Amino acid sequence: MCTGKCAKFIGIALYPLVLISLIANIIQFFPGWEIDPISNPSNQMTPEVLYLGGVIGGGLLVLIPAIHIQATGRQEGCCNNRCGMFLSIIFAAIGVAGSVYGFAVSVVGMVKGPTCLYQNSTTTVTWGRPFYTELDKFSNESYLFNHDLWSICKFPADVTLFNVVLFSIVLSTTGISLVLCVIQMLNGLFGCCCGTCRDKK
Repeated sequence: MCTGKCAKFIGIALYPLVLISLIANIIQFFPGWEIDPISNPSNQMTPEVLYLGGVIGGGLLVLIPAIHIQATGRQEGCCNNRCGMFLSIIFAAIGVAGSVYGFAVSVVGMVKGPTCLYQNSTTTVTWGRPFYTELDKFSNESYLFNHDLWSICKFPADVTLFNVVLFSIVLSTTGISLVLCVIQMLNGLFGCCCGTCRDKK
């Protein structure tokens, strides 16, 4: 495949991933479809949501490269000049950095679990992260694989499922974006070294 066509395909493929990542991260600000936690984000919001892994990492830092990468692949699908392909490597590297950030934030958010209202070991109802701060109260098994533990969170309703699903979406989109941006770095390097594949008239 022509390096330009490959760049155009990658650029277009990144757009829906950016959109999905943005939407998933924005929805996370309303855990269990509740608006109360956003009024007190320091105590009631899962910290990784506030790190904006889906908005900044999988969103803006992937959108900017996507625009340039697609532009590099224009001119009827033929690859652009060597300078354009070289710049696409730099922009793809920015996309890689953003994807890694979003991916890492999502992994941490899933491992530590959501912030919710729960009954702690002293029988006091409090806001916190029960799956991270009180592991000894449960078992050594991760809460991700033990759905019976999910009922520990009393409010917002179904916040654990909400947390797992949305972080999984951001994790998936940033993971795919990471792969595509790495492919574009290699594609850009090939196009930069070998020149254009435009048929000579």
